[in-house]
Amino acid sequence: MQIVIAPLLMGLGTGLALIVAIGAQNAFVLRLGIAGRGREILAVVAICAASDIALIAAGVLGIGSVVERFPVALIVLRFVGAAFLIGYGVLAARRAVHPGALRVDDGAVPPAPGAAEAQGGSTLTVERPIRLRAAVVTALAFTWLNPHVYLDTLIFAGSIANQQGPDLRWWWAAGAMIASLVWFFALGFGARLLRPIFARPGAWRVLDICIAVGMIGLGLGLAIAG
Repeated sequence: MQIVIAPLLMGLGTGLALIVAIGAQNAFVLRLGIAGRGREILAVVAICAASDIALIAAGVLGIGSVVERFPVALIVLRFVGAAFLIGYGVLAARRAVHPGALRVDDGAVPPAPGAAEAQGGSTLTVERPIRLRAAVVTALAFTWLNPHVYLDTLIFAGSIANQQGPDLRWWWAAGAMIASLVWFFALGFGARLLRPIFARPGAWRVLDICIAVGMIGLGLGLAIAG
């Protein structure tokens, strides 16, 4: 039993190290977790976690070596992904100019007192949950258009897993898969704790400015440096 615990914990730690970072995918999940409804959040975190699990499994099976032989595929993904990130960053910047207060359909957080007055007495633009289809498509794009995910999971994680030997490689992979499940579900559903803060438009402005700068920076970095 102790023999399998070591690679399991190593996979868990390595998986968290790869996932827990300020990135495009995590920023999207965080924002959705704050404003979204349970159905959309569940769909997105399930897609993110399932995608990681599938890619880690493929890496253990040796698919990463195939990807390394066709670098042109990663180059195409790099520029498509960069364009997507920059476009999403621009949309976040536009949202920051006209932020809304959080008012979700379940009534969990009422509009902040005096929010309308802060906008000069006019009706405040309301932050609404994203539709299920749009949430799913965006999550898929953030996951599969990012060339780094293939490097991290197919090649890096796959190579480390296979270093554990044929008997223990799947225990390592299981740890990395558990890390993905824990992180995305904690991020997506734990973000609800921030809802009282985002009942005010100023909080949305700060978040969207950070997302815009981060997304555009990541997109430019991906396009220029790879």
